[in-house]
Amino acid sequence: MTDTPKKPAREGSLGAPFRHPIAWQEESYYDLAEVEAEMERQFDVCHTCRRCFNLCDSFPRLFDMIDESKTGELDSVAKSEYAKVDEACTLCDMCFLTKCPYVPPHEFNIDIPHLILRYRAAKRRAGERDFVRDQLGKTDRNGHMAKPVAKIANWATARKNTPLRKLLEAIAEIDAEVELPKYYAKTASDLLPTPIAPDATGPAFGQRKVALYATCFVDYNAPDTAVAAARVLARQGVDAKLVYPECCGMPQLEAGDLGDVAGRAERTANAFEPYIDQGYDVVALTASCGLMMKFEWPLILPDSPTVRKLADATRDISEYVVDLSKTFGLAPGLTPVEGGVTVHHACHARAQNMGPKSADMLRLIPDTRVEIVERCSGHGGTFGVMKETYPLAVKIGKPTAKQVAQKDSAEFCSDCPLACKHIGQIMAEGAGDAPQPRQSHPIEILARAYGMI
Repeated sequence: MTDTPKKPAREGSLGAPFRHPIAWQEESYYDLAEVEAEMERQFDVCHTCRRCFNLCDSFPRLFDMIDESKTGELDSVAKSEYAKVDEACTLCDMCFLTKCPYVPPHEFNIDIPHLILRYRAAKRRAGERDFVRDQLGKTDRNGHMAKPVAKIANWATARKNTPLRKLLEAIAEIDAEVELPKYYAKTASDLLPTPIAPDATGPAFGQRKVALYATCFVDYNAPDTAVAAARVLARQGVDAKLVYPECCGMPQLEAGDLGDVAGRAERTANAFEPYIDQGYDVVALTASCGLMMKFEWPLILPDSPTVRKLADATRDISEYVVDLSKTFGLAPGLTPVEGGVTVHHACHARAQNMGPKSADMLRLIPDTRVEIVERCSGHGGTFGVMKETYPLAVKIGKPTAKQVAQKDSAEFCSDCPLACKHIGQIMAEGAGDAPQPRQSHPIEILARAYGMI
């Protein structure tokens, strides 16, 4: 009896892509030799394909290393050089989501972002840690410390305060040219201690309840976003209350500290469970946090029913408003946005595979031109502020900023507030004295169209 011949590997995969659970609780996950062997396997597939060359700097670095090596193949690239690929990766997920034809269920089983995540976790277990980035990632601690001295903190970290920014650059390696987020004496939690009464004439009155996950950035650095979201939802008749247990752990994920992320996931899921059991939907106000709650947490804790319950209940704010409009219609009163809006569809919103919901939401505003730019901002959290990587963040962000500027809109927004700030700074620096679009969160633009803020 002859053996059945093995089917050849297909070019690409017609099956729906999926991701494997992250095996961070297994010791072999942190075996650096095993990780580097897997990097060699996956990088070799990338080398033979190369359709991801224009996404970020990680793949050009990899391909240049191979092309300039002794054999012109990956086998003559030292594994120590793999760190250069890691350095340029922001875990944006665009290679997995938009380019790679070999992601699971394809037998090549390629997932570069989660491979880089494992590499970082292994290096962290081996003692390689970045103290400054770890401290910047403690967003709740930093926000609590800055709150009572917000004016002083903002003055000290202002870009125009050259002496102190140069000192900060020397001590903490935060690039002196980066516009840093501002802090507020009154956080979103302070501004919304109790829910805004839902409008009894709103189309969804009595039909929906929402627990707004403030996120660390909105709570400490953009509280007006939470106020805008709460007012818009209340106008639709939605009973919405602000809930903020703690940061989602995206900075810790980027650093490979998966145990820390798992703890945050468990605690946050437990905090939201009573609301979900009472019929509340959970709505995240920034794309990165929504991505963590919907997708990353269930892969880190696949056996947790509480984490899965939270993931299933979570929606992005723009996604949620679009759903309200389709299900109930929106409350009247929206007025056009003069000069139009350009929406940057951020990578972490695209990675949620829900479509350009911010643009869809803003197109509900009558007689308003809405443009969209789908390209990476290059920011990537601490990647976009550290002296070592800020120039690369600008390099990646420049084409995006150019596209946004060409749209010539009066308003500019992004699903990711840090991406919005980063692109806005690049545009301003290249525009001279030309007027710049107002930068906002998409929900703030909708709230202004209602005359609420």
